[in-house]
Amino acid sequence: MFAEIMKYILDLGPTVMLPIVIMIFSTLLGMKVGDAFKSGLHIGIGFVGIGLVIGLMLDSIGPAAKAMTETFHINLNVVDVGWPGSSPMTWASQTALISIPIAIAVNIFMLVTRMTRVVNVDIWNIWHMTFTGALLHIATGNYWIGIGGVVVHAAFVYKLGDWFSKDTKNFFDLDGIAIPHGSSAYLGPIAVLVDTIIEKIPGLNKIHFSADDIQKKFGPFGEPVTVGFVMGIVIGLLAGYDPKAVAQLAVKTAAVMLLMPRVIKPIMDGLTPIAKHARKRLQAKFGGEGFLIGLDPALLLGHNSVISASLLFIPLTILVAILVPGNQVLPFGDLATVGFFVAMAVAVHNGNLFRTIISGVIIMSITLWIATQTIGFHTILAQNAGTLKAGGQVASMDQGGSPITYLLIELLTFKNVMGLIVIGSIYGLGVLLTYMRAKKYEKEQALQAASSAA
Repeated sequence: MFAEIMKYILDLGPTVMLPIVIMIFSTLLGMKVGDAFKSGLHIGIGFVGIGLVIGLMLDSIGPAAKAMTETFHINLNVVDVGWPGSSPMTWASQTALISIPIAIAVNIFMLVTRMTRVVNVDIWNIWHMTFTGALLHIATGNYWIGIGGVVVHAAFVYKLGDWFSKDTKNFFDLDGIAIPHGSSAYLGPIAVLVDTIIEKIPGLNKIHFSADDIQKKFGPFGEPVTVGFVMGIVIGLLAGYDPKAVAQLAVKTAAVMLLMPRVIKPIMDGLTPIAKHARKRLQAKFGGEGFLIGLDPALLLGHNSVISASLLFIPLTILVAILVPGNQVLPFGDLATVGFFVAMAVAVHNGNLFRTIISGVIIMSITLWIATQTIGFHTILAQNAGTLKAGGQVASMDQGGSPITYLLIELLTFKNVMGLIVIGSIYGLGVLLTYMRAKKYEKEQALQAASSAA
């Protein structure tokens, strides 16, 4: 009975599930039922809008990406099914139903023990943690190790939400909100490592250009819609399209640049009163520092610099896929949402597209290499869910290319010791620098508060 109820709730999808969770959460915190309903409905409408824009990207850019691979005779034999393909097979795994209460329990424990300030209300994206647990279960054959993977992943990303709160507040202007999920959060430490290295290289550390710089320099021709239009032309030409198809694609990519920030607005209209009320009530009840409401990384896609980077990385990711040694994964399902992978990098680099390109290339290289290593486990996950024909193989960049999942698998199986050492060293150093960066920001905030009080 419980399994059927949970399956029914999960099948509602994030556009219905998240508003319901938000409404219940807000009501429990003492918000008026009418206000909670209005806010939840606005959030649902916003996510419907995001889905429509992403659907536009999938329908227009997806075929263009596939045409690019055919035009340049790219032979990569395993298709990236993306998060739309990975999430349903993850929810069908043996670890799925118990993952939600476990992830919530981990969050509550960390809040009570003051290990995090993130109050995660984005239940849908617990599928990321579930994916780690499912692949660990497959890799080791031990169900409880899989559950342990859910716990580790959950605890780690809640801390990432804390550590990147500087970026969500100062760069994305999302005060009181954390983004603890998905590729945006877990790939942020790589961007921090790259930024630290660039800062120490004379000359390179002075190069700066951003979406705002382009707009200021070129005026109307530097507007986000114009940039989107030009990127559409470039993608269309690389795909080998005729002039008519190129023009149609260019207008659609320009539409994405214009529409994405606008569909984010209803979400912010719904979230702002909830976030303020929740922080006030939680602060009064538990004390301590301000709490952060953990939400979907889709909120980051509305920033002009992130949209510009997203369009730029569609052809770049295909180029990276060709050049990464041993890569077997053809980017496809996650190309339309490649902005998730570089969104936090954009913030870490403070909108500097030059640095974002460097860190983004490294991020996508690591992602594709790891996604290749997890093809076998991912394929078994798909077979168990009954979503794969006999003899087929699947992969995904989102989650299938996650350093968290890969490192946990290698730590328990030691099948690729060199991969464990290299990826572990790069990622471990990035995480350490991210922690140090967050602590430095906390000290600066404390000093600022002390001086204001004086």
